[in-house]
Amino acid sequence: MTIRDDVEKLVVRLAPRPVCDECVAHTLGLSMLHHVDQATRELAGSNGFERRKDTCSLCGETRPVTARN
Repeated sequence: MTIRDDVEKLVVRLAPRPVCDECVAHTLGLSMLHHVDQATRELAGSNGFERRKDTCSLCGETRPVTARN
């Protein structure tokens, strides 16, 4: 299982609520934020995943988030 797979599973589980990279990293116990950023950018635009600036459903901060519709 890759980081991208773990990120995808989390975003799907939270769908359609958006989640920021920081919360993804925290939830999955990942210390390398750039790995999460890379994974979320790879997911964007495929299979209903999108990146946008919005309010994170976990921390409430307005940041770039990933969601699946």
